[in-house]
Amino acid sequence: MPRRRLSQTAAPGVTDATLAASFAPALVAWQKQHGRHDLPWQRKRDAYSVWLSEIMLQQTQVSAVIPYYQRFLERFPDVAALAAADEDAVLALWSGLGYYSRARNLHRAARQVVEAHGGKFPGNQDALMALPGVGRSTAAAILVFAFGGRAAILDGNVKRVLARLCAIDGYPGEAAVAARLWRAAEALLPEQGLRAYTQGLMDLGAAVCTRRKPRCQECPAADLCIARLEGLVAQLPAPKPRKALPQRRTTMLILLRNGEVLLEKRPPTGIWGGLWSFPELDTDGDEIEVCAQRYGAEVEALPALPLIAHGFTHFHLDILPLPLRVCRWPRRTARPGQAWLPLADALGAAIPKPVRQILYILQRDSFY
Repeated sequence: MPRRRLSQTAAPGVTDATLAASFAPALVAWQKQHGRHDLPWQRKRDAYSVWLSEIMLQQTQVSAVIPYYQRFLERFPDVAALAAADEDAVLALWSGLGYYSRARNLHRAARQVVEAHGGKFPGNQDALMALPGVGRSTAAAILVFAFGGRAAILDGNVKRVLARLCAIDGYPGEAAVAARLWRAAEALLPEQGLRAYTQGLMDLGAAVCTRRKPRCQECPAADLCIARLEGLVAQLPAPKPRKALPQRRTTMLILLRNGEVLLEKRPPTGIWGGLWSFPELDTDGDEIEVCAQRYGAEVEALPALPLIAHGFTHFHLDILPLPLRVCRWPRRTARPGQAWLPLADALGAAIPKPVRQILYILQRDSFY
């Protein structure tokens, strides 16, 4: 199993053969006694529930996922129900979980399973990876948990465990480092007990081999972990190289009319793709003039709301919400892609988190 030493000090008695022979049995025994056994998606272990949970768990903690997972299963109990749903209904249930491309891919994948596979998830890795939003690690988890297959996973927690166990340096997001981690994941894969082993890897990374303050004294692989033996636990895995994120700013127009607020559907791709949001204008624009030109509407300004700071992976966004009372609106009905909704109904729509924050402020402060 290829790995790269960070220290000139050898880890006594730990070889690749030792790791391959000893790690899996120790992990499986630990998982049976100390691992998680009562997560909602562990009750059935069918392909649909495993797939749904794995997509939700991407870049999201278990505690945040559980209520969303339960609501999804109540509304869409199987892949056929999800495939038949309207995208807005899917996005509304996903609202607040973030990374909305996951929800759009979830919906597309459900339709692909129904249309191309007769409503049954395929049982091989290549076919699973052909589904939108399903990568190598997610496909492996579905194979292991739903079909009893043999495949290696490599999610964020597992990357951290293997980076320390095998002393693999470098940032896991880099292709060369990821390749070494995949080789380690494949080399350590046991022939039997794959479900307990795979769940054990996830549990170990979530509960013991944590990013900060890992509990090495509780780890079943403490005597095998090269990073612990060489004093490198705090340095592995290497963090993502830091760079300053750009700062952006936008103004959201909060158009209020007879107890209703105007929402507009965003384009299907890009930030908050397919969600409902407030109209926006450039920070240099005049909101009253923009409303007159864009909608033919007469509005009057209300007191501005506090600035909302929202972080994305690649930039920071400052949002200035400008409430506007509509004095005259030229159309009785909304145009396609627009909706006038009472505040309570708007809160139940597929909206991004900052829009939800603004709606709560409007509701609290009785903006009508």
